[in-house]
Amino acid sequence: MNPIHLKWIVLVGTIISFFACQSDLEVEPIELQTLYQVFDKNDSAGVEANRFLLDCYRFLPATGNRVGGDFLDAATDDAVSSNPTNTSVQQLATGSYASDNYQDNLWASWYQGIRRTSIFITHIDRVPLNGKLANGTPFNRVWKAEARFLRALFYFELVKRHGGIPLLGNKVYQLNDNIELPRADFQECVAFIIGECDAIKDSLRTDPFNLPFYERPTKAAALALKSRVLLYAASPLFNGENIDPQNPLTGYTDFSATRWEAAENAATAVMELDLFTLEPEFKDIFITRNQERIFSKQGGPNTSLENANGPVGYSTGVNNGRTSPTQELVNAFGMVNGLPIDDPNSGYNADDPYVNRDERFYATIFYNGAPWLGRPVETFEGGADKPGGTKQQTKTGYYLRKFMGDFESAVNYSNVNHDHILFRYAEVLLNFAEARNERLAAPDQEVYSAVEQIRERAGLTPFQLPAGLSQSAMREIIRNERRKELAFEEHRFYDVRRWKIAETEFNKELSAMTSYQTGTGIIRQQTPVLKMNFEERMYLAPIPFNEVIKNPQMTQNPGW
Repeated sequence: MNPIHLKWIVLVGTIISFFACQSDLEVEPIELQTLYQVFDKNDSAGVEANRFLLDCYRFLPATGNRVGGDFLDAATDDAVSSNPTNTSVQQLATGSYASDNYQDNLWASWYQGIRRTSIFITHIDRVPLNGKLANGTPFNRVWKAEARFLRALFYFELVKRHGGIPLLGNKVYQLNDNIELPRADFQECVAFIIGECDAIKDSLRTDPFNLPFYERPTKAAALALKSRVLLYAASPLFNGENIDPQNPLTGYTDFSATRWEAAENAATAVMELDLFTLEPEFKDIFITRNQERIFSKQGGPNTSLENANGPVGYSTGVNNGRTSPTQELVNAFGMVNGLPIDDPNSGYNADDPYVNRDERFYATIFYNGAPWLGRPVETFEGGADKPGGTKQQTKTGYYLRKFMGDFESAVNYSNVNHDHILFRYAEVLLNFAEARNERLAAPDQEVYSAVEQIRERAGLTPFQLPAGLSQSAMREIIRNERRKELAFEEHRFYDVRRWKIAETEFNKELSAMTSYQTGTGIIRQQTPVLKMNFEERMYLAPIPFNEVIKNPQMTQNPGW
């Protein structure tokens, strides 16, 4: 990390030590307190230490319209931004960025979170906290484990973008320290994150549904993070198809099938907790607190997603229509009978394309004729929700429906719980299925069962898959299930990369469905909307230019 940038982070993190003690700790902002005030050896309730820990949670990843006002998925083949200007996600989708203007650069933010959690980890034992969990774990140990979980997650967010990155351990650097640090190898980074998950899992709370602590990480969250990390580590991009084969910063320099086994075992550990189930109604996963959620960043009751992404022609609410799902994503959703739309036995009718589709389609996408706020959505040319002109509106004939409340027959939006769901059980099942399928020569019943649970909840009839599928056939099914199930949850952008298929999948001409209302019905025509561009160097994000230019030990990723 470069000395100027990192020293600024250090200064922000330690400036509390330059302020004198104040008499009223309860109302004084945390950033104006000294470490002795925050980690007070006389504060047996840990009031200020708890405030400091909670402040670390603000660095957790967010989802939704976070990349210049857009979903990250609008930088994939699943959507485009409705904004008529050259948006951040459009630059990501077309590869029109460099190391000094990468459009999802969160390097400084993650390292600020890492530094703050390390301060907490280093100092919390000074606080004589009273109280223990039911299993006897003292609160000092619980809170420290929470901070270590957050730090491990921050590190993973960096690693999945950049590969190997500087590891700081518990070291809290000061202004005069030498902080020209090199990047650790990818393998070292994975080992560190997994080691943290293993070390803290039995010190965290075990009940993920304990309402007073609902948004705090539990043992299940640590295991779910481990599952995701090991799945990425086992995937082709890092395991056998390194973009720079002998470069340990960009992945393993060898292939090992045991990495798939490790990923499978990590997912199994979550499943064997026997705590989580798939929420029966797909839409409810995102607007209710339920037993599918493993860990979330607290959002709160609001109408932000509806206002940002709702179809534009309604007089109620804001309805900015920001996200335009592509025809490619629409086509990924098969029929209710479980068959893809290009199967001759599926019953798909191109003249009536939105009937009898996978239920997740209706919960994810607004199409022409979808019910909303008391009338059908109109995305035909000149319709209420595609009026033409300069108003921001759908570019593809579709709007995003996922994450919104049940307002099909309502007259107004009302507040909905919009938490940022970071881990949920459906992902764990898909992680397990993918890892086990890749480990075995052909899928067994356990692979089938994991995928079929997802399909059954989706309402597919029959939900069962054909017997005797090959490994490659099951692989394609699992990948498509991930695309449908986890759409707009920030998986597609990284899944396609870790599968090492982005040079095909993200070099496409993306499509819209242009529709015209006539006296005899709707005429539909598939039209181009955006040409994606992907180059090999884009498998990993560049190390920010400022970090490289001012730190001689900071090696840039290949091609940048």
